[in-house]
Amino acid sequence: MTHPPDEDGYELWLRYSSPRDPEALLRLRQQLSAVVTVGSSPTLAAASAELRRGLGSLCGRAIPAGMDPTVPGAIVLAASGAQVLNAFGVAEKLHGLGREGFVIQAKADDDSPDSSLASGLWGGRTLIGGVTDVGVLYGAFHFLRLLATGHDVVDISVASEPKLALRLLNHWDNLDRTIERGYAGFSLWDWQKLPDYVDPRCRDYARACASVGINGSVLTNVNANSLVLTEPYIEKVAALGRVFRAYGIRVFLTARFSAPIELDGLPTADPRDKDVQAWWRRRVDNIYRVLPDFGGFVVKANSEGQPGPQNYGRSQAEGANLIADALAEHGGVMMWRAFVYDHEVPEDRAKQAYSEFKPLDGSFRANVAVQVKNGPVDFQPREPYHPLFGAMPKTPLLLELQLAQEYLGCATHLCYLAPLFKECLDSDTFADGPGSTVARVIDGSLQNHTLTGMCAVTNIGNDRNWCGHPFAAANWYAFGRLAWDHALSSGDIAEEWLRQTFSNDKRFVDPALEMMLASREAVVDYMTPLGLHHLMAVGHHYGPGPWVNEGRPDWTSVYFHRADAQGIGFDRTPRGSNAVEQYPEPLRAELADQARCPEELLLWFHHVPWDQPLASGRTLWQELCARYQRGVDAVRRMQSSWGDLQGAVDAARFVHVENLLRIQEQEARWWRDACVLYFQTFSKRPVPEGYEPAEKTLDEYRALRHYYVPGISNPFVPKAPRLPAKSR
Repeated sequence: MTHPPDEDGYELWLRYSSPRDPEALLRLRQQLSAVVTVGSSPTLAAASAELRRGLGSLCGRAIPAGMDPTVPGAIVLAASGAQVLNAFGVAEKLHGLGREGFVIQAKADDDSPDSSLASGLWGGRTLIGGVTDVGVLYGAFHFLRLLATGHDVVDISVASEPKLALRLLNHWDNLDRTIERGYAGFSLWDWQKLPDYVDPRCRDYARACASVGINGSVLTNVNANSLVLTEPYIEKVAALGRVFRAYGIRVFLTARFSAPIELDGLPTADPRDKDVQAWWRRRVDNIYRVLPDFGGFVVKANSEGQPGPQNYGRSQAEGANLIADALAEHGGVMMWRAFVYDHEVPEDRAKQAYSEFKPLDGSFRANVAVQVKNGPVDFQPREPYHPLFGAMPKTPLLLELQLAQEYLGCATHLCYLAPLFKECLDSDTFADGPGSTVARVIDGSLQNHTLTGMCAVTNIGNDRNWCGHPFAAANWYAFGRLAWDHALSSGDIAEEWLRQTFSNDKRFVDPALEMMLASREAVVDYMTPLGLHHLMAVGHHYGPGPWVNEGRPDWTSVYFHRADAQGIGFDRTPRGSNAVEQYPEPLRAELADQARCPEELLLWFHHVPWDQPLASGRTLWQELCARYQRGVDAVRRMQSSWGDLQGAVDAARFVHVENLLRIQEQEARWWRDACVLYFQTFSKRPVPEGYEPAEKTLDEYRALRHYYVPGISNPFVPKAPRLPAKSR
């Protein structure tokens, strides 16, 4: 097997250089004549440039920009209103699509011997049409994806539109360019040089986002800094917005609720105060004056120390509506996060967001969407779906996911997250009977909402390969593809990504695909098997810390696993915290019944005796040990599979992944040994035969310290807010 030339991963899945069938490649090279754009706009220009770039790379020759859409072999780009759409017979098809929809249609050359559509590009013309210019752009990327993954485009008729209106990346980037929970370098946004210099990399970021249909970028951390709302920073934001606009991407920001106090010295940030209301209107008006297509705000309030309306005895809805009213006349969206919990409240942390927000259903303005994490705690390797989905029928809900591997090895571990995302999307909320999935909640089809969407805390930084781990970009890619169409399968998305990022060679794709699809379950097994959760070390969340028992209770591990001499697990049945009451029937009864609760969530909902027999025939203790070992063994299989692929990919990326898999195997053993030794102090049972002995003692594992782990910096706040004590 010939070694491909070294690559650094910068081009992501837009390499356009995967080997294709030689015969098809020869036909493409011979028959493709030009890319013809009907109309003129920055977005159409971007679509044309991308097609010429991609096709030129695949063909091995420059592709000219043509003028005549009737030329055989032309690829024609046109948006609604262009006459050429009627010639291709697709105008009617476009009318049935939303504003971001597109069609791809082959049309035979009338003069060619073969007048059927099957002649397609090879002698006829191919149209990429969009309802708007941005639809044309999405169609161009889809066409290139088909070519780059080895699909035959000779006979093609495609119509596609996104299922969700908002498809956003949330950057937890600070103004000093550090990234909270970021593991791939510093922020892409060079605030010091903006607005006069915009790094060309920002355009490549926009290209990558648009290629998978992402249409919004939240530039700043949810633990927000008020400075970003000042005029100098808005000018910087607008400079990025101007670059992103051609790629259909709107800019959003996070807003700090106490900004009126911190920036202009107002005595209060009370949402009922007239001066506060006027302050937000002025600020928002100023933003739209500089950036007319500004998307809106994301706000984290009254959670983890962030200020919010409850400091004034007001509800979350009143806080959201305050800013929503300022945005409304401009068409802006207020995304209000439901990630709220308070250690002073004795209620189970997993219940608090539901208890806080469900009573507010119907209280939010029409341009407010409540942003809900996939699970009720915090981006754990596995959680049940968040019970708010389906429980607020009068309120648009956005699904919030995390691409950054905050709890998954800080980007040193290979963990393909599409299976996690699909697990949530496909969960049945029973809100309107069986089939009321989370996907149908967020796409508006279940409860008739038009404000729909999905967002993800991004894993992007200024590392040359963007995401740190060479496989981590698959999660960025998968998020975009699922936000466009949540019905896609994890396997199909992974295969697309592999073929575009590495190779179309089946000898590479099949084993690499198997690795990816097994990786998330492996992580669950060696970190948090059987429904355990929140076992990580304190602060940086890097590595195991099941013994953590200091500080506020809901930030400790013992709060969640509740191991004792009798057993382990958080009892969330009616005998315990009764979190199961927040889930609908018949799911509630299933989760509350230890015998019927899915084993992958068993210890999430039940405190189970150590000697309780499980489905495998093993006791809980034996099964726990077996799962931890299974996770380690899975990583070793990944190592072996990757080792067999040497020569199938370039040496640089091969060695990079090989070294990271070595780290992952070491850390899987660390997780396994530290957790099993700690839980054994409660179970008092011997480790089953065949289990590998731990390399260190429990005391040695507990003594490990890690300093300067990336992703734990805090944003600078200009002035401490003068807030009253929080009122409930």
